[in-house]
Amino acid sequence: MSDLSAIDHGREAGFGDYVQLLKPRVMSLVVFTAMVGLIVAPVPVHPFVAFTAILFIALGGGASGALNMWYDADIDRVMRRTASRPIPAGRVGAGEALALGLALSGISCAMLGLAANWFAGGFLAFTIFFYVVVYTIWLKRRTPQNIVIGGAAGAFPPMIGWAVATGGISVESILMFALIFMWTPPHFWALALFMKDDYSNAGVPMLTVTHGRRATRKHILSYTILLAPFAFALALSSVGGPVVLAAAVVLNALFILGAVRIARRDDAAAEADRYRAEKAFFRFSLAYLFLHFGALLVEHSLTTFGLGGW
Repeated sequence: MSDLSAIDHGREAGFGDYVQLLKPRVMSLVVFTAMVGLIVAPVPVHPFVAFTAILFIALGGGASGALNMWYDADIDRVMRRTASRPIPAGRVGAGEALALGLALSGISCAMLGLAANWFAGGFLAFTIFFYVVVYTIWLKRRTPQNIVIGGAAGAFPPMIGWAVATGGISVESILMFALIFMWTPPHFWALALFMKDDYSNAGVPMLTVTHGRRATRKHILSYTILLAPFAFALALSSVGGPVVLAAAVVLNALFILGAVRIARRDDAAAEADRYRAEKAFFRFSLAYLFLHFGALLVEHSLTTFGLGGW
């Protein structure tokens, strides 16, 4: 990590800058998938406990974001997508971000343990460690497998939500994890395709940098195809049902179709239409995950009234 002492602190940080440190967009996905994991679990949770647990899981996700921004401030300054973040833009000091991230990490894990159970609290602590140490510090700058292995951090939240309710792990929570884990590489590789030289300029060995865009397109297609069986397995599990199965059929067909379109393109075609297909695939990948987990919620609601499930 490069020296951050040269950052210009000409403007005093506002509340929104500290919120941005927590990566609210990423946090929304963490909160939603953790909430689904908690709700569809077979053990009912008191509404106040559930709300409190989700709040502290969100804080844990935000802590991970702040620590990630602290460590990555040097490469964030180089990348157009991240140059306006609070630390590289000079609105928040690196030390402030580090202190905030560490404080929220300790508070969120301890309070989740007290509010729910210590297995869930420990699981949240492990997730923060995995994202910050394993992914951000160890993998991100060393291997093109960074997002493949490191993606596990973003896949843990539904397992944490499940653990809040049950105090443990099950096949169903592992399948929710697997769905996000397999979804993560094609989602981020699609972003890397149209971010052009951002990752190479920052020295991040993303697959587009180490193997080229053509190989990246093939990898996107491969992972998208491998993702589908996990979606169907989740649909056929105890938390699935006809609604989840229908969502899996439609969403995976569209996702694979988008990956095929990308795989058939070359750089000239992508440049000609300003990476329209790649951007569309990236946007759909977000909808893909939210709709899958939304289908789990709908199925659970129908099952509660004896109308869903297998």
